[in-house]
Amino acid sequence: MKSEVFLFILITICLMGKLDAEQDRPNVIYLNADDLGVMDVGFMGSKIYHTPNLDHLASEGMIFTNAYAPAANCAPSRAACFSGQWASRTGVYTVGKSERGDARDRMLIPTPNRLHLKDEVITMAEEFKRAGYRTAQVGKWHLGKDPTTQGIDINIAGNTTGSPSSYFSPYKKPNLKDGPKGEYLTDRLTGEAIQILKKFKEDPFFLYFPFYSIHTPLQGRPDLKKKYALRGNQLSDYAAMVECLDENIGRLLSVLDELGLAENTMILFSSDNGGIRKLSNQDPWRAGKGSYYEGGIRVPLTIRWPGVVKAGSTCSVPVTGLDFYPTFLGVIGASASPGKVMDGNRLLPLLAQKGKFPKNRSLYWHFPIYLQNYAGEEDQSRDAKFRTRPGSVIRKGKWKLHEYFEDGALLLFDLEKDPGETTNLAAAKPKKLAELKKDLYAWRKRVNAPVPTKRNPRYVASPIKTR
Repeated sequence: MKSEVFLFILITICLMGKLDAEQDRPNVIYLNADDLGVMDVGFMGSKIYHTPNLDHLASEGMIFTNAYAPAANCAPSRAACFSGQWASRTGVYTVGKSERGDARDRMLIPTPNRLHLKDEVITMAEEFKRAGYRTAQVGKWHLGKDPTTQGIDINIAGNTTGSPSSYFSPYKKPNLKDGPKGEYLTDRLTGEAIQILKKFKEDPFFLYFPFYSIHTPLQGRPDLKKKYALRGNQLSDYAAMVECLDENIGRLLSVLDELGLAENTMILFSSDNGGIRKLSNQDPWRAGKGSYYEGGIRVPLTIRWPGVVKAGSTCSVPVTGLDFYPTFLGVIGASASPGKVMDGNRLLPLLAQKGKFPKNRSLYWHFPIYLQNYAGEEDQSRDAKFRTRPGSVIRKGKWKLHEYFEDGALLLFDLEKDPGETTNLAAAKPKKLAELKKDLYAWRKRVNAPVPTKRNPRYVASPIKTR
């Protein structure tokens, strides 16, 4: 452990030599889209959506081709990223209650859900403040009632809500004054973020910019929606919202250049979970938001850090949003607060393409809850009644194992040969199955992950009709 810490310190010192000379610490901007699927951006191969600014950002940094959200829907994913901890530690597993869907179809009583992070959880924003950084958040918070009690100096539009009532003013939103009638939310929030950049430009800062877009309600800006009118109402709104998101990221990048901040600013762009399958096809990955098949947890991820990250580089190592917290600490040369537990790894060796990163580490997901379906069979979930039922998932190397608690089902997939997770190899690969199962069970024990076993008295027995 001591040698590993020394290695990280050595890498950081080498990477930040030019920064030491300038007596300047890097700024960090964390851009987080909402419900943007891994196949919804050009730099991940989309031919459907127009994302030239994101594609340009990615061309100046590193693209991660195997990036994962820590959870398949927004609240647990954001809680995991900001705490640096698995959901089994924070207790945040979903949005709202864990008893989702028809009670007659739920065999088990799910684990109770915590809506927000406890105040005693040390967030990444609090670590930035402790290191002397100014902090701000613009947009969707969803981690508690007041971001300023969780490490944020300036809060614009953030509270407990997970979606706007409207993308057009009047917004009727706490911590955000209504603009002129018809003003568009994504444009307004970017304007607010730009003002913060101008205010913070003389000091090291952390800006967390979690866009509400492209979360429902689907409301595209009219001028952009016209471009996609032939796609039908919902899809034209969706495409317009993606393009507007991209357009505003372009605005933000331009201001960074104008203020002379770009060269000393690390930018991380990602999404909180996979895209909604019925709105945006995530092929070749199966399913979408709320599912623990690949389409529900794979996300776009690119990081730009001039002078450290090689432009146009790619990384195929599987990474997760849990890695962001320790990575940011490494970027600013800070250590975690005493006693702080983090479940991710610093990405510095991958970003700099030097040093060691854990080979074939296991990634885990645990969801002792239910999520009702969006569109039945169209969701591509295991069964048409739920996007997911209680269970756990592990990925290690090219292998991925799903376990479902209701019926004890074990599904083993080779992601290299079968990215759509269609062929269960559990019977054909007993040794690999046993290896991953042992790993998963040991992890659940280490983190005290709850496994629901109590039967729901309202359940009406019927076989689970799987795909």
